[in-house]
Amino acid sequence: MKKRITPLLFVIMLCGKVNAQQPGAKDIDDKKQKMEWFANAKLGIFIHWGIYSVNGISESWSFFNNYINHDNYMKQLDGFTAANYRPEEWVKLIKESGAKYTVITTKHHDGVSLWNTKAIDATTTLKQSAAKKDVITPFIKAVKKSGLKTGIYFSLPDWSHPDYDGFTRDRKRYKLSEEPKRWNKFQKYLHTQMNELSVNFKPDLLWFDGDWEHSAEEWQAGKISADLKKYNPNIIINSRLNHHGDYETPEQGIPVLRPNSEYWELCYTMNDSWGYQPYDFKYKSPNMIVRTLVDCISMGGNLLLDIGPKADGTIATEQGNILKGLGRWTKKHAEAIYGTHAGLPAGHFNGKTALSADKKTLYLYADWVPDNGGLLLSGIRSAVRSAKIVGSDLKATFVTNGENISIKIPTSAADQDVTVIALKFDNPVEVNDQSLISLSFNDLTNKRADYKTQINNIASSLHNGVNPFKDTDLPTDGLDFEAGKKGLNPELYKWVTKNAESLYKTGKGLPEGHYQGASALSADKQTVYLFVEGKPTGPIALKGIKNKVSRIRIVGEGTMIEPEIYNKLYWSSVPGIVYIPLPKDRLDKDLTVVAVLLDGPIDLYREKVGAIESNL
Repeated sequence: MKKRITPLLFVIMLCGKVNAQQPGAKDIDDKKQKMEWFANAKLGIFIHWGIYSVNGISESWSFFNNYINHDNYMKQLDGFTAANYRPEEWVKLIKESGAKYTVITTKHHDGVSLWNTKAIDATTTLKQSAAKKDVITPFIKAVKKSGLKTGIYFSLPDWSHPDYDGFTRDRKRYKLSEEPKRWNKFQKYLHTQMNELSVNFKPDLLWFDGDWEHSAEEWQAGKISADLKKYNPNIIINSRLNHHGDYETPEQGIPVLRPNSEYWELCYTMNDSWGYQPYDFKYKSPNMIVRTLVDCISMGGNLLLDIGPKADGTIATEQGNILKGLGRWTKKHAEAIYGTHAGLPAGHFNGKTALSADKKTLYLYADWVPDNGGLLLSGIRSAVRSAKIVGSDLKATFVTNGENISIKIPTSAADQDVTVIALKFDNPVEVNDQSLISLSFNDLTNKRADYKTQINNIASSLHNGVNPFKDTDLPTDGLDFEAGKKGLNPELYKWVTKNAESLYKTGKGLPEGHYQGASALSADKQTVYLFVEGKPTGPIALKGIKNKVSRIRIVGEGTMIEPEIYNKLYWSSVPGIVYIPLPKDRLDKDLTVVAVLLDGPIDLYREKVGAIESNL
């Protein structure tokens, strides 16, 4: 027999259920207060250091995956000297980068502990390595003296410990169900180490890894969390403790969409390796790293950028140069980094944006040198009070036309990586997503209008799904475009006919997150047209494209471009980033169009990312 539920009773039951599941106001306030420094920090430096740097091979995974056997892997202890290890110099370089916190590996999955742990059957750099040192203690001491926040990486699995069940991909030591006492011995080992880290180093943040190998109950995740909070009630824990953490940790792939969590951090390598690998030359440029940081800032997240020191304790020149290049930009633009919040929805500006805490300052990040058409902002309801170039004494000017704003800066004020403009408002910024640009052909026939603005408006209109040339006689090759000859400004006509391919029957562009500027799609959805403003400071980037790229060329003049793919990991479904370098001598003086031909109709990756699950 079914019970009848009245509407009032249903509402009462629903509210009760929601209240039971939702944290209380005090819990929310406490977490917000605890997470404040992390949310404001924006940049941290990750350090993967261990015996794997001796041979320059993958940390732990190289023996787990049987690329090298465990005995030979562990022989690297004999080459781990730390002979030139200067922790104060590391900290100085980290500070110079602009980072506000750092996270160092105290033990990876290989089970080699880098501090003087007293846990039974532990392998340590103090007792078993050539260094004969606890290398963590002096580093943490230098970190705390510097004012940086202290983060500790700790692997839950320990593939070398005799009482851990896992060993390699093909071998397990035992089944938990058959030898529970052995698992309990490992738990004692694990909790001993966790307590040592808490007592000895008093971390602000605990960065767990490897939780996929067991359930929360098997790890005793609740106990680990509770024990950590006994020593530090405000400790921050990442998401890799089986849902007992405070923030999400997407790995390697810059998110296309903002992650679900209010707090998140992208952990990211400079090349393709976490630890030092001498033959991994695929380093990203400082320009790429700066722009990755901006990408994270614009979505309200942090960047945790990794370095992998050598076995002797020195840091590779390439890595040091990237940190210094990053530091040049962060020092100059500090006000537009720390303490900012996620920016405007897509469509208002062809770059990244962020907002100040009070939402009264809007930061525009331009990774291109604007031409004399300036920077365009659309759909802004609020009145701008002032504009300035962050980190420069040169002046920015702006003109408001309804809800659209044009900003101009001296070319000499453009930053070599990302220029930042700060727009100040009297009240929190309000936007109008309904007023985004859409044009008809008649809107373009005012020959007195600024043709550069018209060109940019065409790109925006196409991106928004309104093609002003839909019902005209514009052919795909641009020849004999009679309506254009009669109605358009000669300079506008010249640009339209040169780039007609990208205007002929093209439709709505890429959704938010895949490309920062305006774009359009061919009728068969197999070619993406990217509209590129000004002179890019580095290669333009495409994210979240599942297709293979068949060909890239500059529209209207035919130059072929060879892209570079970064961060395409064989174990991950997240597509790599397609970086497209554009020769400066081939850029259009008004607006460059790049055609990206794919191997089929476009297929987009738009999952909201959280913590990585495994990288077997």
